[in-house]
Amino acid sequence: MISLSAEHNFLGIQDEALCNYQDSKVVIQAIPYEHTSSYLAGSAKGPDAIIKASQFVEFYDEELDVETLNHVGICTIAPLDFSGKVDAAAVQFIDEQTTKLINDGKFVVSLGAEHTVTLGFVKAHLKKYKDLTVLQIDAHSDLRESYQGNNYSHASVMARVHEMGINICQAGIRALCIEEADLIKNSVNIHTAYAHQIRLNPNWIKELILSMTDNVYITIDADGFDPSIMPAVGTAEPNGLFWNEILDLLRTVCKERNVIGFDIVECAPIEGSILSEYTLAKLAYRLLGYVFIKQIKD
Repeated sequence: MISLSAEHNFLGIQDEALCNYQDSKVVIQAIPYEHTSSYLAGSAKGPDAIIKASQFVEFYDEELDVETLNHVGICTIAPLDFSGKVDAAAVQFIDEQTTKLINDGKFVVSLGAEHTVTLGFVKAHLKKYKDLTVLQIDAHSDLRESYQGNNYSHASVMARVHEMGINICQAGIRALCIEEADLIKNSVNIHTAYAHQIRLNPNWIKELILSMTDNVYITIDADGFDPSIMPAVGTAEPNGLFWNEILDLLRTVCKERNVIGFDIVECAPIEGSILSEYTLAKLAYRLLGYVFIKQIKD
């Protein structure tokens, strides 16, 4: 794998020793796949926008009191090309490419366009980690059997994950159809912390974590955040999660479970604004800190 130069890599890393593929523990892959956007389009530009914004994120993490980069190395590789690939073919392509990175011993961070891409990441990680929970931070449950006639719609990605028998924990859900609500009520593998419930329940994080298996893959849809701090999304919903609420969840999960990878999806940049992509870039770096802080401090 060829690492990208400073003007194109995550954090704008200039020291080759900290961003080459061989020595880096972390690999950032951009997945600009957008085929089923159903409201506002533009998520295909999200991965690149997050990487560009990340070049203004400080290496020093003030919460963790460490420069995470210097201890793990972060390599950014070229975006995947989806020419001629949609739906099942696109998911298979993502699965194959992500599997290569995992087999090379890399912790994979994926910056995606539409949420469909997460299915490929989950398939790849499941090959190595059988005892797997997917933690989904999202406004939407994404549990529709199909949407607009497509089983590979972004609105159906978690239905495809659920079909695989994988344990699912959801946080921040506040938009779904009645069929999705019924599935959540009737499935032993879906555990949902609805947005309207969490501020009334001080134990919501603890309860959600109790429903997780040891190994956790995290998928973060940008619209899981409240639109007041994350406006650049395709399908905004009010009453979302705020920065500290999401960090409290992620920090605790990383302490109590083995986080094996994560993705951030569905950022649709707004011209003239950098709020959303910068927030997501800092989130990605902070989450890497949470994942690796035990190794760094030991």
